[in-house]
Amino acid sequence: MQWSSLGMGCAPMEPTDRRMTPRKPVWTPWFVAALVVLSCGLAQAQEFEGVWKLTARKLPNGTTLTPPAVQGAIMCQSGVWTRVVFSHTPEGKPASFSAVSTYKFSPTEYTETLLFSVLDDGSGKPPTYSQTPETKSTPVKREGGQLAFKLPFDPPSVVVEGDKMTATAESPRGGGPGFIDYWERVR
Repeated sequence: MQWSSLGMGCAPMEPTDRRMTPRKPVWTPWFVAALVVLSCGLAQAQEFEGVWKLTARKLPNGTTLTPPAVQGAIMCQSGVWTRVVFSHTPEGKPASFSAVSTYKFSPTEYTETLLFSVLDDGSGKPPTYSQTPETKSTPVKREGGQLAFKLPFDPPSVVVEGDKMTATAESPRGGGPGFIDYWERVR
């Protein structure tokens, strides 16, 4: 049978004595290493993602506030973090904080880009608005089943363990914690 009779229009290749030996790609170990590193960041992000509700706030004087005295929600989805917290000052005046950020985790750090925030400190002054995007990073610590990091723009240090999260803020005057917020993931 000739190739031209099959409508191929070209001559067949001549057989050669070369043996076909499979080559191992040099990039395979690097690809696997990169995949492992990326999956570590993804795993940490998945631990953080979801909808969280504020269940309690412990004040420095030992008083524990629960809703409706303090309320909050956090929504972390696909690298976007939205948070809203409403509380009262020690003088009983309403105060609130809201912010929207993008975020990402690597195995060693948490990076956040604060897109905008609004703070009403309850002093009676107009709220403070921040609308200039800024990016900062902080180290991530992993121990046992805990994921811990300090928020780069807010005072709290965060510890996530399963469906529980605590955010411990330093006292603005120094010398210990300002408050501790207790959050639960809503499924």
